[in-house]
Amino acid sequence: MELGATTLREIHNQPAVWRACLQSLDALNFELLLKGRKPETHEWLFVGCGTSYYLAQAAAASATLLTGVEARAIPASEYLIFPELVIPGSSKRVFPVLISRSGHTSEVLKVAEALRERGIEFLAVTCDGRELAGLTPRVLRLPVTEDSTVMTSSFTSMLMALQYMAARVAGREDFIDALHALPDALAGLLPVYAPQLQAFSAYSLEDVAFLGQGALYAIASETALKVMESSSTYAQYFHALEFRHGPKSVVAEGVLVGGLISETGYAEEAAVLREMKELGARTLAIANHISPELRGCTDLCIELNLPVPELARLVVYVVWGQLLGSYMGQRKGINSDSPRNLSRVVTLAG
Repeated sequence: MELGATTLREIHNQPAVWRACLQSLDALNFELLLKGRKPETHEWLFVGCGTSYYLAQAAAASATLLTGVEARAIPASEYLIFPELVIPGSSKRVFPVLISRSGHTSEVLKVAEALRERGIEFLAVTCDGRELAGLTPRVLRLPVTEDSTVMTSSFTSMLMALQYMAARVAGREDFIDALHALPDALAGLLPVYAPQLQAFSAYSLEDVAFLGQGALYAIASETALKVMESSSTYAQYFHALEFRHGPKSVVAEGVLVGGLISETGYAEEAAVLREMKELGARTLAIANHISPELRGCTDLCIELNLPVPELARLVVYVVWGQLLGSYMGQRKGINSDSPRNLSRVVTLAG
C-alpha cells in the first residue's frame, strides 16, 4: 500500500461525504437546535483546538458575514487559562459552539464542563460524538467517518455545516443552494489538479508559507498545518499583504509561497505573489479566476471557476493543501496516515 493511502482516499472522497452531510443538514431542525440562541441576542463564540480552531476562525468569519452580527473564535486553551478575557464576569449573553471531530479532545471537554458550571448553554459540533455529545442537548453531529490522523473531510464538512447553519439563520437560501453545488464542482476539479499537485510536490522545499485575507486567512492557516502534519515540513501562514512586512525575508530558492487569493482583494493579493516570484520563490496560486498576468508568473495555478458566492468556496480552497501535504509526505518517505509525534485525538492526563 502506498504511503498515506488512507488520507489520500479520504481527501478524494470528500464530494461523497459532502453530499451525505448536506442531506443530513437539510433534514435538521435548526429552529430547535438554536432555540433562544440567535446571533441577535447571543454572541456566537466558536471554540476548538488545532485544526478545529482554524475551523472556528473560518466559521466565525462566515457567521459574521452571513448574519451581519459579529462572531468570535478562540482556542479552547484561551478559555481554560483566561476565562474572564473570553466571557467576562457573569455574562451569559454568549453562545459557545464547541468543535471536536472526536468529541473526546481533553481541552474542549474541559471547556464544556466549565461552561456547564457557569450555567452557559453551548452547541457541540462533532463527527464521532463521544463525551462531548453527552454534555449538551444541543448537538450537531455529522455523518463523517474518518480513519486518518489528520483532519480532512471532517474539517470541510464541519465548516460547511456551520456555514449552512449561519445561512439558515440569515435566511440565505441562495447560499445553501451554493453549498449544494460544491460536491459536483470538487468532483470535477480533483481529476484535473490532483495530478498537477503530485508532480509539483517533487520539488524540494525547505520552507512553505501560505497567504490569505479575510475568511481565507483561516484557510491559509489550516493549509499550512496540513503541510506540516502530513509531510513534517515547516510551514507558516500570514495575511497576504502582511507578508511584505518582514516575513518575505525567508524568500529564496527552495521556498514555496502559496496564495489563497480572494476576489475581493484579487489585485492586491496577486501583486504580493508576483513580487515573491520575482524574489526567487516558487509560487502556487489558488483563485476562482486567474488572470493571464498572474498565470504567467506562477509555477502552479489552481483555478476553481465556481459560480457561487466567494464565502461558499472556502472548503474547496483547503482541499489542495490537504493533497499537497500528503504528496510532499510521500516524496519524503513519510506516511501521512501516521504522522510523526501525532495521534488522532489529543488527550491530557488529569
